[in-house]
Amino acid sequence: MRGVAEAETKRLPATLLRSLLPPLWHSLPWPALTTAGALGLLSAATVRLPDHAPDADLGRLVLRLTALTGALGLAFLLDDPARNTTAATPVGRAQRTVLRLALVAPLTVLWWATALLLIPAPARPALGPATLEAAGMVCAALALATIAVRFTEAPEVGRGTAIWLGVAAGVTLLVPNKWGLLGTPHDPYWVATQVRWAVVLGATVTLSAIGTPEPLKGSWGMSPRLG
Repeated sequence: MRGVAEAETKRLPATLLRSLLPPLWHSLPWPALTTAGALGLLSAATVRLPDHAPDADLGRLVLRLTALTGALGLAFLLDDPARNTTAATPVGRAQRTVLRLALVAPLTVLWWATALLLIPAPARPALGPATLEAAGMVCAALALATIAVRFTEAPEVGRGTAIWLGVAAGVTLLVPNKWGLLGTPHDPYWVATQVRWAVVLGATVTLSAIGTPEPLKGSWGMSPRLG
């Protein structure tokens, strides 16, 4: 009997996860996601407007702006108006966050692929570096949102996260390319720029993974099950 009870306990989270999919889908911040997605694609499409043939430098600049726009939309991904209610469910925040990511990830990949295709071939930069930069921006937005959820009880942290992401982007513009993130293949430190983007990606993914689960009592200065 004990073995049966343990098996039922193990199956319970999977059942709850499946039951959470429809309400999670409806609770996603679709206005922010669709607005940012549309603006990003419009930004990518502007490369086709000039009369003269665009070059890869213009395409790279536009893709960076497109990626930043998409990241600003994803900054709202962890908004949960029902946070105080869902915190009491047996399904933890980590599982709910993974479900949100699983629902949005395929759409994000499709959106980025569409943005790349909107850039004319002569203006399309190397896909690897461009995608690395986009992934770094997206993961930075999610890491900032994770920190906000971890340290506050606010049900909606997207607006503040987007502001901080915008501030970070502004600071990045002030850093010389030799030490910053906005170098180009013409620069002798282009490889170093990509290494820094890889560090940003790895650091933000790690931070999100550490900060997503509910803290134990006394951990991170907060009580358990706040979110």
